[in-house]
Amino acid sequence: MNEANSPAVNASVIDLFCGAGGLSHGFRKEEFKLAAGIDIDEACRFPYEQNNGAPFLRKDVANLTAKEIDALFLPGAKRVLVGCAPCQPFSTYNQKNEDPNWKLLHAFGDIIEASLPDVVSMENVPRLLAFRGGAVFNAFVAKLRASDYHVVWDVLYGPDFGLAQTRSRLVLLASRLGPISLPTPTHDAENHRTVREEIGALPSLAHGEVDDDDPLHRASRLSETNARRIASAKPGGTWRDWDDDLVADCHKVESGKGYSSVYGRMSWTAPSPTITTQFYGFGNGRFGHPEQNRALTLREGALLQGFPREYQFARPGEAIHFKRIGRLIGNAVPVHLASAIARAVKAHLETVQ
Repeated sequence: MNEANSPAVNASVIDLFCGAGGLSHGFRKEEFKLAAGIDIDEACRFPYEQNNGAPFLRKDVANLTAKEIDALFLPGAKRVLVGCAPCQPFSTYNQKNEDPNWKLLHAFGDIIEASLPDVVSMENVPRLLAFRGGAVFNAFVAKLRASDYHVVWDVLYGPDFGLAQTRSRLVLLASRLGPISLPTPTHDAENHRTVREEIGALPSLAHGEVDDDDPLHRASRLSETNARRIASAKPGGTWRDWDDDLVADCHKVESGKGYSSVYGRMSWTAPSPTITTQFYGFGNGRFGHPEQNRALTLREGALLQGFPREYQFARPGEAIHFKRIGRLIGNAVPVHLASAIARAVKAHLETVQ
């Protein structure tokens, strides 16, 4: 057994919708034993297994059975089931509410109801609380309570838990062993971590360049116009700081003037904005480097998501694709928040064992 993966408590963790392993890695850092990560996306296999010392199972959670889950949990250990169902259906970026993936939250609830793990953690976007008038979330909670779970939830602000990113997430914890408490904040406005603390030590790069020692520390190439735009951007600023000839036509009309969150440059002295799956593109959000005239590199995005610098997302020598790895990084549960959830579960298990 990997020493870093040896359990501090007698608990076995299965991670549904595991992605590249952000949630699992937080539990691993808190010395939980990982039984498996499950996801439908084969691209998750290498980063999950390489960095977490646990097997990856490619499976559609909607087709997963309680028997399969029960076979994965380690015998004699408390059973912890965690997961973040795809959040795109509930995101502010998806206003149509037509994405069938929202039904995966129901599938998650069905698995819990059938397998009855001791502890459950569910993480998602805050908008889930209001999705379809709250009916989807309320049905999930009702299913847990009908199975004798104590349930708590709240929206947690990432910087309050050591994340250098202004991401807020809905976190739910449930236990059949007794009342359970949410994570306790470790930071406040006086000591929130900053962009500089996370990425300030990385080597400087120009747009289109790659660090010889880290293939993920690579910056996307900018067009000539975008290179001029970012050179005019102020730290913490937006396209509104530019000369008129650099402003895109869509932002000159009344309907586009409200989109100030694109073509922005981050500030060294504050947390970053929410890292999306397209953080490597200057025009995709406020993802300009605070000082260098380029967008974030893949490694910088991973660090701002709380992944350690040595976390691998691609096999040695494998071609690095911004879209594929950006998706793995941006969709991950931030590791600092995952660690906070793990600490709350650990504290709970220590009181009931």
